[in-house]
Amino acid sequence: MTLIGLVRVSTDKQNTRRQHDALDPICWKVFEEKISGTLATENRPVLLEALSHVRPGDMLTIQEVDRLGRNLLEGLIVLNDLFQRGIAVKVLEGIAAGDHAQRSLILDIALALSEDRHRDIVRKTKNGLEAARRRGHVGGRRPVVDDDKRAAILARRTRGESIRTIATATGVSIGVIHKTITQSTTSPE
Repeated sequence: MTLIGLVRVSTDKQNTRRQHDALDPICWKVFEEKISGTLATENRPVLLEALSHVRPGDMLTIQEVDRLGRNLLEGLIVLNDLFQRGIAVKVLEGIAAGDHAQRSLILDIALALSEDRHRDIVRKTKNGLEAARRRGHVGGRRPVVDDDKRAAILARRTRGESIRTIATATGVSIGVIHKTITQSTTSPE
């Protein structure tokens, strides 16, 4: 049996050392992906490459189930997808620690608990935001782009600067720049 490792973080700024420390000594090869864990398996090229190295009797190895997704719930959903693909998975730590070739009662309980926890968090967040709204407070993050920054972004774009150049100059992510430009072209002035 050969162990094929998968290390995953969502962004380049996150550190993978802890996962590598756990996987490198025991795995034949370790693949590292820096991608949102919310993507489906077929949209994750590094995960697919790792799976292409898994032969019958081998196991994809991860430190914890939540490394397969953004959180435990999404990790368990990906884990179930891997079982449907015939992939055995070794989980080193956490609620689903162990060797798994298919769904089991333990994994079903973990999935049910994480789904329940997710629903609880969503409910409490909505309740908290509604209570704050009733007191005249608006929840959520403060906007990254104020009117001055929006004007600067749009002026730079009008001059023909690329989105990446504008993002670097203004200290705002490429996604926020793109959203700001898109909103300006779709909203009436």
